[in-house]
Amino acid sequence: MIGIAMPVAAAGAASFAGSQSCTECHQQEYGEWSGSHHDLAMQVATEATVLGNFADATYTAYGVRSRFFKKNGDYYVSTEGPDGALQDFKIDYTFGVYPLQQYLIAFPGGRYQALGLAWDTRPKDQGGQRWFHLYPNEHIAPGDVLHWTEINQNWNYMCADCHSTDLRRQFDFENDRYETVWSEIDVSCEACHGPGSKHVAWARAGKAPSASYGPLNGLEVSFDERKDRRWALEPGAVSAAPSTQPTALRTEVETCGRCHSRRAPLGDAGGSGKPILDNYRVALLTDDLYHADGQIKDEVYVYGSFLQSKMYRAGVTCSDCHNPHSLKLKAEGNKLCSRCHLSEAFDTPAHHFHTSGTAGSQCVACHAPESTYMVVDPRRDHSFRIPRPDLSAALGVPNACSGCHADKTAEWAANKVVEWHGPARGQSPHYGEVLAAGRRGEPGGEQQLMGITRDPTQPGIVRATALDILGRTLNQDSFAAIHRGLQDEDALVRLAALGSLEAVGPRERVRFAFPLVEDPVRAVRLEAARLLAPVPLEALPAEPRKTLVAAFAEYEKVHKAIADRPESLTSLANFYRDRGEMEIAEATYREAIRRHPSFGPAYVNLADLYRFQGRDGKGEEILRAALRTAPEQADILHAYGLLSIRHQRYAEAAKRLGQAAELRPDIPRYAYIHALALQKIGDAENALVVLRAAHHRHPNDRDILIALATMSRDRGDLESAVKYAKALVKLAPTEPEARQLLESLQAQQR
Repeated sequence: MIGIAMPVAAAGAASFAGSQSCTECHQQEYGEWSGSHHDLAMQVATEATVLGNFADATYTAYGVRSRFFKKNGDYYVSTEGPDGALQDFKIDYTFGVYPLQQYLIAFPGGRYQALGLAWDTRPKDQGGQRWFHLYPNEHIAPGDVLHWTEINQNWNYMCADCHSTDLRRQFDFENDRYETVWSEIDVSCEACHGPGSKHVAWARAGKAPSASYGPLNGLEVSFDERKDRRWALEPGAVSAAPSTQPTALRTEVETCGRCHSRRAPLGDAGGSGKPILDNYRVALLTDDLYHADGQIKDEVYVYGSFLQSKMYRAGVTCSDCHNPHSLKLKAEGNKLCSRCHLSEAFDTPAHHFHTSGTAGSQCVACHAPESTYMVVDPRRDHSFRIPRPDLSAALGVPNACSGCHADKTAEWAANKVVEWHGPARGQSPHYGEVLAAGRRGEPGGEQQLMGITRDPTQPGIVRATALDILGRTLNQDSFAAIHRGLQDEDALVRLAALGSLEAVGPRERVRFAFPLVEDPVRAVRLEAARLLAPVPLEALPAEPRKTLVAAFAEYEKVHKAIADRPESLTSLANFYRDRGEMEIAEATYREAIRRHPSFGPAYVNLADLYRFQGRDGKGEEILRAALRTAPEQADILHAYGLLSIRHQRYAEAAKRLGQAAELRPDIPRYAYIHALALQKIGDAENALVVLRAAHHRHPNDRDILIALATMSRDRGDLESAVKYAKALVKLAPTEPEARQLLESLQAQQR
């Protein structure tokens, strides 16, 4: 079912009173909120709410002709269903309002799916008032997780908690169905302020504030971090400074970030006013989501960008620029920025080098450029960075200059910056260069990453990302940075540092991760519990054992609450495996496969469990089944290739490993193992071809360099072998094995 939740609260706790109760005292705020994007985030499909053309309109994409029509007063679409056949589907809810509107359709098991065809609500003269496909450049076929009938377009998990108030997904694992409920269908007052029954009772009774009600007289969330703060321009300053320093918990930004971030839920969201990492795991600046310098790349929303900004560090919050109720900007154009930044210094051609009044003279054109998502929805990068076209030339990242001057090169733009501001502007270091060097494994990259982790002036999300990269090749030097990160004040940094302990053994995990089992932030506690799963409980004293049992219970509870996702089910199975509970681990892997047959990691992990148990035959059955279901998933092909090697079927192994490497050229390990398999079957020539191509893509991968050096040596090409060995020594000057290999090759060359 889906619908309104009856107020449920622990004894003495506040419950949700509804936005109508707020209008009794807060008429202005309620009026501003009414009709806002939050108010219209989700609505029952009626003549008043449906904006799309359902007057027997049609739209054709990838050979599927969809028809939008009305029947008996209800709205319908005839389109491709889960089996590929045309079916009539009733529209139950509208989703969003501008610049596009989506539509929700009821499916069995309490599921609601978001239709992949949307209505462009922009005016016609802006290209709107039309149906369009959300994936216009890609054919999303039935069975694909991105097809509108599949799991990644499921409203209950993907969308619901950010478009309604007091949303409880209530996934029933045993019956594979949702009993999703809410207190209000839209993003109402209490979605941000928390349950307000006590506040309403206090207001209606006309009583004096009660200490038990807190600073806002019963509201669960207190947005008082800005209380008594004023932004003022000191004499001679060009930017305003706050009268009070930002608090440790940025309640307002964290509250907005719950929805305006790229994140994964930790069970059913709850606990208004708490750190975002209590309810969600926020994405770091990974290269699939962000450009190398932290600019937005994929659809990451705002929070991860804003954390990088100097404005966030100074204490700026969302409502400094946005009216929190209407969501409108507090001023238009450059007047918004000049509220804190002296217009005489910044809103002038002497600063922006464009003619005043033109698009290029707008602050946001340079400092918050737009990227368009969902075909028609432009969103601004909230890191508010200084344009760095020199980084575009060095790292291949976009820059605001080239965004407008598309006919010019990044080098041209970089030269203009030097011309305007002098050479120092183009040479100042940027963390993007360090993150990129670390990811590429460049000489000195590790030391630069460690330097970032020690720099308190760097944004927490940047330091966390640096720790995440360091953890991929953990060694004695980088471990010191990881250890410091475990004690950092920023929970995101602690979380990343914990993840970097993956490579250490159970004894070291107990020593370094155990203190974080009782961390005040849930995401950190859960990560500590996951890492400590292999630790034998009987080896611990009574109190630590009790603490760890409680942590394990919390981990299990959270993942069972989101067991509708294959990732969560597989993580749960991995947890049972690490705990030594092999029978339940096997059953959980199989359940993940049964419910989500296209999810490759479940097959790969189950096959690995069988390998560990000496049941490789069962593992082969699983991987063969996986190849029938998902024949083009690189991780499955690679796992099958490794299994074939164990069974000495080298020709088959080389074939499968080659397919995996071709599908994922971004993973150097796949190419390396493929080359070893080719060498095993006597095809050293092609093995070298594979390695050279992989070396071109990944010039700093040590395994590939070692293989190139040794294979070149074995073929009598000592000149090439020495060249690759020298490159290896340059990468790892302190590693004796690299030096020994080079010296051995040079001796042979002499």
